[in-house]
Amino acid sequence: MTDEQIISKGIQVIQIEADAVAELRGRIGADFVKAVHMIYHAAGRAVFTGMGKSGIVARKIVATLNSTGTPAIYMHPTDALHGDLGMVRKEDVFVVISKSGNTEELFDLVLMIKRMGIKIIGILAAPQSKLATLCDVVLDAYVKEEACPHDLAPTSSTTAALVVGDALAIVLLELRGFTAEDFAMLHPGGSLGKKLLLKVSEIMYKGKDVPIIKESASLKDSILEITSKRLGATCVVNEAGVLTGIITDGDLRRLLEKSLELKSKIAKDVMTKGPKTIKPEHLASYAIQIMEKFNITSLIVINEKSSPVGIVHLHDLVKLGLKS
Repeated sequence: MTDEQIISKGIQVIQIEADAVAELRGRIGADFVKAVHMIYHAAGRAVFTGMGKSGIVARKIVATLNSTGTPAIYMHPTDALHGDLGMVRKEDVFVVISKSGNTEELFDLVLMIKRMGIKIIGILAAPQSKLATLCDVVLDAYVKEEACPHDLAPTSSTTAALVVGDALAIVLLELRGFTAEDFAMLHPGGSLGKKLLLKVSEIMYKGKDVPIIKESASLKDSILEITSKRLGATCVVNEAGVLTGIITDGDLRRLLEKSLELKSKIAKDVMTKGPKTIKPEHLASYAIQIMEKFNITSLIVINEKSSPVGIVHLHDLVKLGLKS
């Protein structure tokens, strides 16, 4: 194949699958509503099954449902017929995905599920198959052709089934009022979870690690404090311990450029007054917003008395994946 032929074939495959997905729009109707309500009102879980590539699609839909607030599990049809059927409860809803609708293992399994009195939803590319006769609701995932030139390897059909599953998951998400914060609670290790869950108090430097000097401190002591704490800045407080300013590496460089008379300088002479601050209970993502807005790398954390209790540094937030 020439490069042009490779590109043309790739575009053709995408177009075939896009057409298959587009045709699903006209099939979202009363049966889809029934399926949504069956899963939404179920006291148990959505139990998915499927053979081969349909099984892989089922696993992906299960993962999407679980991450968006709908409890779901995958059960392999062969394993189910050899003992795993015991994991299914009467309060569950059963969802079967199939291209042909005639797979023997699936038919035998769904027949047993039917005898248990469990509601069954079929996502089927063959809505008139014998498997469909056992389902309480059938979601039509028929496709005119597979992207495979031999019309054998499931391609368009698996894409169609996956899209139907995604449609179910997102509608259920909205029915449950599932928020970004809820999503973060289920994804605490991801970047979104960190952005929506991590508080400043959990990541800030605190205690002896916080660089603090008094307004009367000498310039030498100010430099030693900045150097020893290795945060590129130090908080400046008055005699009452209230934050009045900040001294950064940049402040020191600018001072050296302007004056050679440094021995008589004290912290109060050098500090930047009214530094940007944040409270411990604020989200770490809000700290990044402040830093980006004012083009700073250190943010002082203060308590209700305006005394410094911590400091957050941009580099640490970047390491946590909170900033792209």
